[in-house]
Amino acid sequence: MKHLSSNRIGIDQDDVVLFSDFEDNGEMWTGRGQRERRRRIRFSEKFAAAPVVHLSLSLWDMDAATVMRADLSAEAVTKDGFDMVFRTWGDTRVARVRIAWLAFGELGDPEEDEWELY
Repeated sequence: MKHLSSNRIGIDQDDVVLFSDFEDNGEMWTGRGQRERRRRIRFSEKFAAAPVVHLSLSLWDMDAATVMRADLSAEAVTKDGFDMVFRTWGDTRVARVRIAWLAFGELGDPEEDEWELY
């Protein structure tokens, strides 16, 4: 469990089309075996430390004739951003994927006009 020691909590979020391979016969749609797509996501503001990042599929367009296999993860999470990673394998055909993400954690130093009581 992550413990937050500040009352300055930030939440950032977005919904990103990671790829749309059916339009141009990309490898997620036409390939076989291990495949991966990743994108570096930058937060709108820097966190004080690496935040917690949650990902969810908001659009998953798959070929119904093959087995649906997917692995979704946030990797290399830092104060500035993270890598959104989607993987598939075997004969799975993925036309397109959109991923919603949510990051929450402590914000940087308090503004000059804020007071901290000890």
